[in-house]
Amino acid sequence: MTGDHYFTPEPSAPAHPREVEFHVAGRDYTLASASGVFSAARLDPGTAVLLRKAELPTAGTGGHLLDIGCGFGPISCVLADLAPTATVWAVDVNARARELTAANAARVDAADRVHAVAPDEVPAEVTFTQIWSNPPIHIGKPELHALLRRWLPRLAGDGVGWLVVARHLGGDSLHRWLGDEGFTVVRQASQRGYRVLRVTR
Repeated sequence: MTGDHYFTPEPSAPAHPREVEFHVAGRDYTLASASGVFSAARLDPGTAVLLRKAELPTAGTGGHLLDIGCGFGPISCVLADLAPTATVWAVDVNARARELTAANAARVDAADRVHAVAPDEVPAEVTFTQIWSNPPIHIGKPELHALLRRWLPRLAGDGVGWLVVARHLGGDSLHRWLGDEGFTVVRQASQRGYRVLRVTR
């Protein structure tokens, strides 16, 4: 056993490569995954609900899109695939996750538009048309709040954020907290114990 978590910067566990298959918006995806990243063996149920219930980008969506806590890159790859003129910033503290996301971006012919980077590598001047996240609840509430305070204010004036949080892990309290932070929050959907939140400035 190791002390690795999916938010460990440099996982020490063997990678044990595998593939994850899933279906979104009428398209089939087969992405590379490995041990030591979030939901390594399957598309996480919360991510699946998010991609099913949120308003996905379209071919006309441009600008910069952000995936907070990208893991092996399922959200980033779907965004890049559906919005072929947008630039996707796939942010994760986990180096293995970033490597997998970069490799998977090539699988969807978006290697030049998906930037898999550490948080501090996103240029400070970039604002986002859309922000997407299945946020890392298990880092703890203070750290989670700091994470969202860091990124959500970088929404463009007409931008929209999409978050998914399990109800039993505080989805409703996070909804209230975001409102207290000055964001407009709408519960877009509830499914399988998850809340999909639409966040605007």
